[in-house]
Amino acid sequence: MNIALYIAVMAVVTYLIRMIPFAFFRKKIKSRFFRSFLYYIPYAVLSAMTIPAIFYSTGNIVTAIVGTVTAFVLSYFNLPLIVVALSATTTAFIASLF
Repeated sequence: MNIALYIAVMAVVTYLIRMIPFAFFRKKIKSRFFRSFLYYIPYAVLSAMTIPAIFYSTGNIVTAIVGTVTAFVLSYFNLPLIVVALSATTTAFIASLF
């Protein structure tokens, strides 16, 4: 019974988060600042969720930094995501061997 209640609450909250902007913002948002703010929210949230996970995932800060630096360098050169992810993972693994 508790699981059904949790799922129902989660469904309502998810629906409200998606419905409230449509209910309150019927006209196009003209404020350049507010549009820019809304544009960058997904990137900021994704970064806030991902960056801490990167540094706690390996259990060693040195291997996490090595993998992160590898990912930043490869992504700077616009390599595909799979190449960046596999290279960063491999580099962190190799760094953990030393």
